[in-house]
Amino acid sequence: MIRLDNVSKLYQPNIKALDHVSLTIKPGEFVSLVGQSGTGKTTLVRCLIGEEKPSEGKILIGDWDITDIGKSEIPYLRRQVAVIFQDFKLLPKKTLAENVAFALEVAGKSGAKIKSVVPEVMKIVGLGSKMKRYPNQVSGGEQQRAAIARALVYQPKVLLADEPTGNLDSINAQEIIDLLLKINEFGTTVLLVTHNREIVNRLKRRVITLHDGRLISDQAVGKYII
Repeated sequence: MIRLDNVSKLYQPNIKALDHVSLTIKPGEFVSLVGQSGTGKTTLVRCLIGEEKPSEGKILIGDWDITDIGKSEIPYLRRQVAVIFQDFKLLPKKTLAENVAFALEVAGKSGAKIKSVVPEVMKIVGLGSKMKRYPNQVSGGEQQRAAIARALVYQPKVLLADEPTGNLDSINAQEIIDLLLKINEFGTTVLLVTHNREIVNRLKRRVITLHDGRLISDQAVGKYII
């Protein structure tokens, strides 16, 4: 569960990126977060992964109050709340499998654990036959799949997808959305941040809309309204 209680985020000199936002996302939901550029979507995501702290209010992930989370706790948070971005953030000199394995290596997992987990998640995202390829040898959609595999290695409770289809054509974009839906069916809560009106309207899932840092709409079965 994700809960924001009256969350605001202020930047100097007088910019309010989030303005008293309150919402609850239940375990296992698939939610789209939409709004025009500069409405606070990315700030909200950064607060959820501990990169920003709210100026007011409270943020809970499950029973964990992360409002004032310390730097030493952020790696543990990222294992529960994984995030993927528009630009993939893959290491170009490592194969796709090595990129996925690197996340486990950083966490100090054993070689046996890595050898077990990496092929499994690569298969889930449809890259079982391309594990040894480098990022520049595969399509943008396949690079994003590798980024998703990397996010899945800890079996996170929540997956935040921040504009995951922004650099993809319509076919690859839909394949990534289908993969996120598949991951959601496994029980992972998915929060999709997107500008893509067509994708949001096709999903027919819950849609939360931000405008000027405020939550202006929360539709159980929604559409892109701005």
